Amino acid sequence: MPNFFPFIPGTETSPSASRLHAADTTSPLLGRFRAVPPRSGVAPSSGRSIFASRPHATPAGERLSLLAAASARGSVHVGYGALVAAGLDADEDWGSDSTDGDDEGDQHKVWGIARIWRRAVRKTRRDVEDLWVVPRHGAVRRVVETWWSRWGLLVFLPAGLAVAWCAIPFPLYPLDASHRPHTFIDALFTTKSGGSVRSLVSPGHRTPGHGEARVQVNFWFFLFVYYGFYNLTALIWITKVFNLYSLNWWPSALGFPLTISLIAILSLAAPIPVYLIPEARFLTVHNTAWISWTFVIMALPVAIAFCILMTHERHLGLRHSLSETQRIFTSSWWTGENGNSMRDQNRYRRGQRWGLSQGAFDPDTAVLQIATEHRPPQTNAFMQRRRWLPASFVRFVWFCLALAISLLAYLIGEAYAEIYLRTLPHNSWETIVYVYSWVVTVHLLDLLTGWILGGNEGERVGSYPLSWIFKLYFMLTYQTYVRALYARLRSPQQFIWLQALSSGFLIILTPLTMTQTYHRALTMLGLTAQSYGSYQKICTRNVFIRFLAENVSMLTFLGSILVLHFGPNTDVYPYFAFDDPDEPYNFKLTLFASAITWACELIAGIVLRGLIRWIFGVNANIEGRMDLAVWPELLPTSVAVMLHVLQNMLFSIIRLHFR
Repeated sequence: MPNFFPFIPGTETSPSASRLHAADTTSPLLGRFRAVPPRSGVAPSSGRSIFASRPHATPAGERLSLLAAASARGSVHVGYGALVAAGLDADEDWGSDSTDGDDEGDQHKVWGIARIWRRAVRKTRRDVEDLWVVPRHGAVRRVVETWWSRWGLLVFLPAGLAVAWCAIPFPLYPLDASHRPHTFIDALFTTKSGGSVRSLVSPGHRTPGHGEARVQVNFWFFLFVYYGFYNLTALIWITKVFNLYSLNWWPSALGFPLTISLIAILSLAAPIPVYLIPEARFLTVHNTAWISWTFVIMALPVAIAFCILMTHERHLGLRHSLSETQRIFTSSWWTGENGNSMRDQNRYRRGQRWGLSQGAFDPDTAVLQIATEHRPPQTNAFMQRRRWLPASFVRFVWFCLALAISLLAYLIGEAYAEIYLRTLPHNSWETIVYVYSWVVTVHLLDLLTGWILGGNEGERVGSYPLSWIFKLYFMLTYQTYVRALYARLRSPQQFIWLQALSSGFLIILTPLTMTQTYHRALTMLGLTAQSYGSYQKICTRNVFIRFLAENVSMLTFLGSILVLHFGPNTDVYPYFAFDDPDEPYNFKLTLFASAITWACELIAGIVLRGLIRWIFGVNANIEGRMDLAVWPELLPTSVAVMLHVLQNMLFSIIRLHFR
């Protein structure tokens, strides 16, 4: 076969390309072209925004600054992520915030205040869009570059929202008598009630470790304010995960605002009949029932996306008719088939049932024709092609399975916590067995989900950002249940044992699992197919994610202890009341021991990152920052998943008894 193109793999045949990259031999090749664009010039932005478009200027000579600096500082970014990181500065700036020239000569004070106000509103809108709505590389890179802004967005923001959510004052009523509303909020959400409320607890019932209901809670306030925000956070998290998957789960005919509003209304309307029916009202006092309903609400976007794909026949091999050129490379050319799409084939089979030919369904055909001959039987090769499932549909099924496992992990955690709290008190050995059995369970589910998601293209889902988010989800789920356990430790020795085992395993085992020997053993056992550089990158990323999970969970735990112990919702959260003289638990012990534990975790994290940098030459903080800059959608998704998991921890210990 003659050579039509003078192409040699690994070289560039274009004279202009050769002159452009003559001095840049470090830029990798993707086929015939360099993967990294030129170093100078201005590149217009091609991204779309829901707000007004803005020009994006490219600083000359700084495109490769981040990649070069990361390489010098020990980054192990490999593959496409390193190439994307090289061009992050391309869309960093949008120009100055200067006003129009007509305003420069204006000295009127009112106009000056209005100009400052417009500038502040414009900047706020731009920041909200570029960080949370449509995240941009440059905006996210700026906020994660410094430690204080990174801590503020990834630690203090979700922790503050979770603590503020549980601190919202409830309208409360005594358990043993009817109560007249004494505030405007009480009067607004009060329903008529006659006489005292009968207790739903049987005489032989044992008080659980997270306390018994002490007051009555207004159902309508709980439903529309407390539970409504909880469900809204769950829907935002699911939507952000679908954004990382690059798939819209809502029908295009309805749009996202209308679809999510209908689901939110359904999530609030369905519990109302359960509350109004006296025979079914007992379900409303169980936290597991509310959590299970949230599980159903979170599964609705997955079901809607699956139905949309099935309706559009995305599960079939061919959705569009093949051209004559395309048919040459398929079995339809050799089997005599016409290569029509599956929709056309189904239409033809329905027509054969009524004796109509394929031309009967052609809009250009004026007269219906009666089929006089039957098509030849299809061969086995052609039938096998029809049974083939597209890779995109198989990938979506794997993605749904990963979501199901992550949602079930929360229900399993609820069962673990319920068993532990109903069998209190425990000694140190029983506490260690409980904690590490939960640790093993979470890590097994995490490994299974990580295997499903993969980190490279072609590995089931094959999405590194999704594996990043699900690793954070499981790590934070593990940490939140351990934090809640701290409120039921009876002595400093129990804190010491747990922290010594946790920090010891972290500092010793993590560097061992990052060695080439360990990676070689995993490769021989068939447990990983990654290169050592990619494997090291994953391990370093996990250290950064663990650091986030430990700090945000402990900060939320300490804040919730203070707010719920001294705040107006103490009777709603008896778990943090610490006012029973018969209990061996103490508020001061829990607060100070937890604070000391947090300090020990910070020290252990610093020591671990220092060891990794000393032994392997890799900086975990730099790797985490580069992940957030390369995939900017990770920032809002991480905040959403953190807030959702933290709300799960607080929702599991609330005591509900509705009026």
